[in-house]
Amino acid sequence: MSEATGLTKLGMPKWGLSMTEGTVVQWLVEEGAELGKGDEVVEVESEKINNAVESPAPGVLRRQVAKEGEVLPVGGLLGVIADASVPDEDIDAYVQEFQATFVPEEEEAGGPEPETVEVGGKNIQYLKMGEGEGVPLLLLHGFGGDINIWVFNQEALAAERTVYAIDLPGHGGSTKDVGEGDLVSLVDVVEGFMDAMGIEKAHVFGHSMGGAIAGSLAIKHPERVQSLALIASAGLGEEINGEYIESFIAANRRKEMKSALGLLFADQDLVNRQLVNDVIKFKRLDGVDEALRKTANKLFPGGKQADVPDLSNVEVPMLVVWGREDQIVPVSHSENVPGHARVEILDDTGHMPQMEAAGQVNRLIGEFLDSQDD
Repeated sequence: MSEATGLTKLGMPKWGLSMTEGTVVQWLVEEGAELGKGDEVVEVESEKINNAVESPAPGVLRRQVAKEGEVLPVGGLLGVIADASVPDEDIDAYVQEFQATFVPEEEEAGGPEPETVEVGGKNIQYLKMGEGEGVPLLLLHGFGGDINIWVFNQEALAAERTVYAIDLPGHGGSTKDVGEGDLVSLVDVVEGFMDAMGIEKAHVFGHSMGGAIAGSLAIKHPERVQSLALIASAGLGEEINGEYIESFIAANRRKEMKSALGLLFADQDLVNRQLVNDVIKFKRLDGVDEALRKTANKLFPGGKQADVPDLSNVEVPMLVVWGREDQIVPVSHSENVPGHARVEILDDTGHMPQMEAAGQVNRLIGEFLDSQDD
């Protein structure tokens, strides 16, 4: 709503390309609460995990319009934020007018869809967003992940640059042939992807295993890496939760998978049915278990990280983000980075900061990118 009215809409967000609606799980603040921009207001169940909708502006939560358990289309009215001085009648009139005139957006045709490219004789799936003139950005997921772990981030980061989320070998829609399955071969795939897409230099951001790949790429080809963002990164020490790796590989039933995925989050209740079903569906594809086993044997033998790249001479700008409640890779590994790196530790967050604290992570990454553009 316009500033002239003093009212701000709190709407159902669109998280991911296919999201058309969300379910209100619970309100996190009461009516009448003072809000700052970015404060978490209401928890919504999306396709992947439950996430918090943040306040788009400072003010007072004057009205909780949507009820807990209610399903709203994207863009629907969750609540109204306004100054305490705005009369109740104005709030009521706004809600009535919105509900009477709101028309859910039709699904856009021709939106970005995953594509494939051949890299070293292997098919690699990727999702491309954005056409800006800024230096391109590559997003590399962790062990057992895919392009969908960036569902809350990729579009937000694509305003001024092209952002590529890549399915690494053995994961997502890419080949299940992992080659040697070691860090060197994974780095070669990312390098080959850049060659195939005509990318000379990129920001390279990696989560967990993807962070180890990103750091190793910067060591091998510093001229091709504009900056690094390492999110709950592997490759910074030997310790890792080997039991999680084994339980993820072994899980083939919903209950087992939900228990394994719960270790990724500080709040295990964020793991919803759709996320569990999607991972189980992936696990049942031909070749997946073998690919994960081979990769785990090379990267995490005996429940330890085999490759700990030496980043001490990596001079590119570096952002390190970690959840203080990470149960997979110790948050203490955030100390094993060069002194020039910016390190941010997020409270009440586990191994998936880019999902569990998406708004905060997007702001940190945005500031990091802006500082380089400036």
